[in-house]
Amino acid sequence: MLEAEIQKVRQQAEAEIASVTDPQHLEEFRISYLARKGQVAALFDALRAAPPSEKPRLGKLLNELRSHLQMLFEEKSASLVPKQQGTARTDLTLPGRKHFRGTKHPVIQTLDEITSIFISMGFGIAEGPEIETDYYNFGALNFPPDHPARDMQDTFFLTEQALLRTHTSPVQIRVMEKHSPPVRVIMPGKVYRNEALSARSLCVFHQVEGLYVDKDVTFSELRGTLVAFAKQFYGPNLKYRFRPSFFPFTEPSAEMDITCFICSGAGCRMCKQTGWLEILGCGMVDPNVFKAVGYDPEKYTGYAFGMGIERTAALRYGVDDLRLFYDNDVRFLAQF
Repeated sequence: MLEAEIQKVRQQAEAEIASVTDPQHLEEFRISYLARKGQVAALFDALRAAPPSEKPRLGKLLNELRSHLQMLFEEKSASLVPKQQGTARTDLTLPGRKHFRGTKHPVIQTLDEITSIFISMGFGIAEGPEIETDYYNFGALNFPPDHPARDMQDTFFLTEQALLRTHTSPVQIRVMEKHSPPVRVIMPGKVYRNEALSARSLCVFHQVEGLYVDKDVTFSELRGTLVAFAKQFYGPNLKYRFRPSFFPFTEPSAEMDITCFICSGAGCRMCKQTGWLEILGCGMVDPNVFKAVGYDPEKYTGYAFGMGIERTAALRYGVDDLRLFYDNDVRFLAQF
């Protein structure tokens, strides 16, 4: 008797599903056959009264019936979806959705422009790790142990010998260890210094350093390279000057100033009433640095320079607080 009921329900369900033409009738089919109180569930309840010897065979037939009806339901449901979507109308009077496009951060824009200028002068690009050893960050760059010059850069030490690099100068050492002269590269990257955040200092910022090593390289070549860069980046009419300075890895060392392009040299808050803005440090590579990388200082000379990108961007755009670059204020960033 139960087997006959199973066949009857199967034939009846197949006939009904074939006549379903809309989602409402499909839902009525599901409730009638596949719901918790549907006909298939009633047949499973009837299975309890079947003879024990017949239960395995009848149970298999019931499982096949349930799977078959579930398949019929899913196929019909899928076939009705296009019809249902086709009835929906697009309201052409609705306003279009505005797509907001992002732009490069002003610091990255400045970094890209500086990089492109030096590439046009024949410089290549080199990069290095941000976690450095004391040797590459200080020792090979002529910072003797316990030398006062190390106090110029407050350092984040990870271990006694590992640290977050305080400048991109370690890349100069790595490049010279791997390549014989001539070497002409710039080294852009992120650096870290243990400094309090203020309008004029950050603990994480970007630098670009440059290095040129060959026979008979002179300070005049350094000066000409930097003047050509400054005029291309800041404008052709600027005035400039070089002041003596000190860096452990260059001798002689200098800092380059340009006339304040905000007040045209008259004096303002940006230039601290001096009419001049410092843009970079530079100098001739110290012979001790050449010795550390195996270069003959009697045979080769070279120059190096470096600048902070955030400071350069601030000078160019008249931003008086470096922290604005990283406040994530869209009103500020959208101006660049």
